[in-house]
Amino acid sequence: MVAANTSTANFTVTLRVWRQPGPSQQGHFVDYVAKDVNPNMSFLELLDVVNDELTIKSEEPIAFAHDCREGICGTCSCTINGKPHGPGKGIATCQLYMRTFRDGDLIVVEPFRAEAFPVMKDLVTDRSAFDKIQQAGGFITARAGSAPEANALPVPKGDSDLAMDAAVCIGCGACVAACKNASAMLFVAAKVGHLGVLPQGQAERDRRVIAMVDTMDALGFGNCTNYYECSAACPKLISQDFIARMNRDYFWAKFRGTFKPEPAASGGGAG
Repeated sequence: MVAANTSTANFTVTLRVWRQPGPSQQGHFVDYVAKDVNPNMSFLELLDVVNDELTIKSEEPIAFAHDCREGICGTCSCTINGKPHGPGKGIATCQLYMRTFRDGDLIVVEPFRAEAFPVMKDLVTDRSAFDKIQQAGGFITARAGSAPEANALPVPKGDSDLAMDAAVCIGCGACVAACKNASAMLFVAAKVGHLGVLPQGQAERDRRVIAMVDTMDALGFGNCTNYYECSAACPKLISQDFIARMNRDYFWAKFRGTFKPEPAASGGGAG
């Protein structure tokens, strides 16, 4: 954890920002000096201020992804000084405050780097690969209509807590950006895990884990080699234990699928 700047005085930093006009064009770093930085502003607010100054000078503002700015949506995605979401632990980019830095600091800002996350412009990447993984099996088949009675299907406290530990995943992609192999195992494990421990998710448990893991592999994400950088960079501090749980689920799903008896052919008429 980086020691916070306890001074309340405004200060100056230099942003070294990755600028790339489009996905098929070459990018490069450009330096911007940000003066009179309030230590209580967020990092995204600093980018807003820099963009305002660029707009006044009729220059192209820095493109960056953002939405809720509360660490909930997973939209913001910057690598700051070599770390996804920047210095700090358990925070997204929008929760990083300038009091983390000091006067005169050089702050290097670039997009998440992964083959499966192509850069669209500047700091914006295309993370639709996560949507495809989710669409492959990150759901349960549920009846339409009103919500069922809460006590109709009791869930043990331990199971509900474990499911929530995985369900907090916001799909930001920091796990992929932090991994030297650009593996999405933590993301997939969280999406598989939070449904796999609940009774509502048991009917499709085998199909879900196979479909999501196979889709992840097909989209070009790397393999997991147990460095655990993913869980260290995760803004929700999701444990790598979910990867081990998913690996077990995948093994047994493949095993059961291999030895599943073939369905009997239905007869079409009288013999």
